[in-house]
Amino acid sequence: MLRSPLALAALATAAVPHFDPTSVQGTSSAGDDRFQIAYVTTSDGTQWVVRAGLSTAAGAQMEQSDGLLRLLTKRVPFSVPRIEGIATTDDGTVVAVQPRLPGASLVWRELQPGSVIARSIGRALAAVHDVDPRAVEEAGLPAYDADAYRARRLATLDRAAATGHVPPGLLSRWERALEEVALWKFATCTVHGPLEGSHVLVDGNEVSAITGWEQAAVSDPATDFAVLSVLAEPDAFDTVLEAYAGARHDTIDPHLERRVRLAAELQRVNALMDAVSSGDDELVRRRAAALRRLEEHVQDDESLLPPAPGRRRMPEVEPAEPAPEVDPDDIEVVEFEDAGSDDETVEIPVARRPEGTTPEDSAADTGSPEDRAADEEPPDDQEPSAYPIDEGEPDDEK
Repeated sequence: MLRSPLALAALATAAVPHFDPTSVQGTSSAGDDRFQIAYVTTSDGTQWVVRAGLSTAAGAQMEQSDGLLRLLTKRVPFSVPRIEGIATTDDGTVVAVQPRLPGASLVWRELQPGSVIARSIGRALAAVHDVDPRAVEEAGLPAYDADAYRARRLATLDRAAATGHVPPGLLSRWERALEEVALWKFATCTVHGPLEGSHVLVDGNEVSAITGWEQAAVSDPATDFAVLSVLAEPDAFDTVLEAYAGARHDTIDPHLERRVRLAAELQRVNALMDAVSSGDDELVRRRAAALRRLEEHVQDDESLLPPAPGRRRMPEVEPAEPAPEVDPDDIEVVEFEDAGSDDETVEIPVARRPEGTTPEDSAADTGSPEDRAADEEPPDDQEPSAYPIDEGEPDDEK
């Protein structure tokens, strides 16, 4: 249930002793937001964020994330929220009060390719994914290995299919990806959960803070890139991913980008299930329509399929002309002495490389077809595509 900003400020006084609000600023909320937010200033000039969970699950996640936030403070190179106090209303709404962190939030669609900010985002995500997973487990948050995470995805897809709102073409597409064993051979790690632009605060050109840790877990690193890959320009996303790969302590797995595409598409399934759970028939209708549009968009798309093994076309060779017949009487016999002297030099013929090539060029040509395919640039039409969940939906959700 939505409350007025003044009501949220009043609830904050129950969460934090001696909380003395002097001004409050509300924020707009969409029908499917998970939290309602207000900004409060107290008599000593301190600015606070008051967050109220709009569902029982959202409130529980907010409470549970508090333990992880305390552990993350010294483990990441940016600020994270600190919950100063929590209160629960008579109707079960959980309200948390946090000091407001400095910095301006981002809009993914405005992220520039090659920018310092994009690289900073990549490094920040690498720092999150390098956090020891035991910190997440210690905080009591979900932890999955790759097989368990895939099973969870399949279970969600099965529930969505039972609603009758998921087009059969998408079901086949996603089931094929979820059943591809090679795609799910990776090491899970600490993740934030789908990272939205509103979660990232920037001071200057560097990430100063990341908020919104309610869906943190040990799971697939692709999860954190899902929203970014949809809303940002492809070149900007590539900048983030390049910086991320360079900053990770571990080597990223070769199928990460394909799972990012899959995670981005499966966000629509999560959105549908949230709408079904809310009982909002109009929202369910919108989510179902978005899935139908997605099916049309990806009808001929093969970005979730495994890359085809490299095949090198052999050059066409003209058939050699038959050798002319040789008369034995025309063959000249040459007599020569043995080259037994130590100071004589024997020249060994060396096969010459074509002009303009280097030894490295020749060596590179001996690799396997798979190795050569890995070095080829992907065609432009394989860039990740953006699939808006709803027409007219804002850039980032709370």
